[in-house]
Order: sequence, then structure tokens, then C-alpha cells
Amino acid sequence: MENEELLDDFQEYLKKKNLSPSSIVSYCASARLFSRLYTQALPENMGHYRAYLIRHYSPATVNQRIYAINHFIGFLCETSEYYQIVFREYRLGAVKIQQKSTLDSIISNKDYRRLKNRLKKEKNYLWYFVVRFLAATGARVSELVQIKVEHLHCGYLDLYSKGGKLRRIYFPDALCEEALMWCEEKGQASGFLFLNRGGQKISTRGIHTQLKHYARKYGIDPDTVYPHSFRHLFAKNFLSRFNDISLLADFMGHESIETTRIYLIRSSREQQKLLDEIITW
Repeated sequence: MENEELLDDFQEYLKKKNLSPSSIVSYCASARLFSRLYTQALPENMGHYRAYLIRHYSPATVNQRIYAINHFIGFLCETSEYYQIVFREYRLGAVKIQQKSTLDSIISNKDYRRLKNRLKKEKNYLWYFVVRFLAATGARVSELVQIKVEHLHCGYLDLYSKGGKLRRIYFPDALCEEALMWCEEKGQASGFLFLNRGGQKISTRGIHTQLKHYARKYGIDPDTVYPHSFRHLFAKNFLSRFNDISLLADFMGHESIETTRIYLIRSSREQQKLLDEIITW
């Protein structure tokens, strides 16, 4: 095939598909690599190309290039009856990528203690209590921002879904007492607990951004410090001390207990530690 002319036509084809400039560059690069390796666009060579990619690139990159070359095959079929016959319903299959467990990116108890203790030491009580309430209640960040001073007096927050279903989030007594002392010190007797500098309810985005900031400040991996990480930590710690998954599902507000079962899975780090302890032969 006349490679350069064909690749130019492929580029125009992609432009007509209204793909982004970056996608066009990526797709053309994959087609150009194929054309350098093989003189003919045939299913057999496409298979060889896939094997070549697997040997030389990471799985994610392999799949990006396979996705691009499948567009190239589509282009060939649209422009030639010959290729319609050659590539009849043929497409390259992606490679399977082993998904990293979501539990691998949970903040550790050690880093959690480091974070909350540093915040408290610096008298940064707003963010100290943000972290404490997330980790001690299993609340979602959207639920956290609904907490009011009034809720601290009764020890729980009731939220209702659109379908009228009740979700009750309990607060430990010791945490309520500590938070009420903070409220008393700043002269707040009612209203939302977590306020920004303007005196308005803090945004969930603001919480996410600031947690990353404090993670970097205190030398903690930022990838493990985000609002939902503390919800995961709550669940893992709960099961390690009170192994009742049904009760945990209620506390987490899960519709199905199957959703809660993820917390029975050990993280990669935990698996490695367990293996090191068990394998002695």
C-alpha cells in the first residue's frame, strides 16, 4: 500500500469524524507504526502488530494503540470494497488489564493519625474535625457538609433520599463532646458545622482540594487522601474490630450487602504482609 498517501487520507477521515486534534495525532501515530512494520494491511499482520505492541508497551498503551488501529481498519473498510471483504467483522481485541484494588488507595491508620494529630497540633480545628468526622462516621462528603451543631446534641444526622428512605449517620459521643467544645470556643450555637471563610457551608470540592493540600504538607501520599478514602477506612476498621457486615452495610447506607463485601477484600499491601508472615519454607 502507498503508506503516506493512505495515512493522509486516514487523517482526513478522522477530521471528518470530528475527533479531537490529540486523538487524531494518536490514531495516526498507531497507523504509521503499523505501516512501518508491515507492508500490507491484512488480519494476519494486524495480529502480529498486536503481539508486537504487547512485547514493547504497557497494557494501557497497547489498548490505546489497538483502539486506534481499529479505527484505521474501519477507515479501510469504508473506502474499499476489497478491505470490506478482507476485514469482514474483524477487529483487534484489547488486552486485559488487572484492575488495581480500590482498597490499595485508602489512607492507612498510621497516616490518618499523622494527619489528624498534625492538624490538631496546629490548632487547625476546622480541618481536624473534617477528617475526624469522615473517618469516625463513614459519611460521604455530601453528607458531611449537612452536619449542623444541633446534630451534635442528639448524636446523629438523619437524611432522607428522594424515595423517602431514612439514612441515619451516628456520631461517637467523644467526638460530639470534642466538637461541641470547639463550637463553644468559636461562639457557634447553631447552623452548619463546616463553614468556609465567608461563613457559608463549605463545598465538597473545597474539602477535596484542601485534603490534598494537607496531605502534601504533612508528607502523606496525596493519592490516598480524599474524602471517600476516610469512608473506606471507617469500613475496614469497623470490620477488623466488629465483624458484622450486615450492620456495616446499614451504617454505610448501602442498598445491597454485596456492595459492602468489597471491604472483606485485602489490599495488595495487606496481602503481601500476610504472605511474608505465612510463607516460611
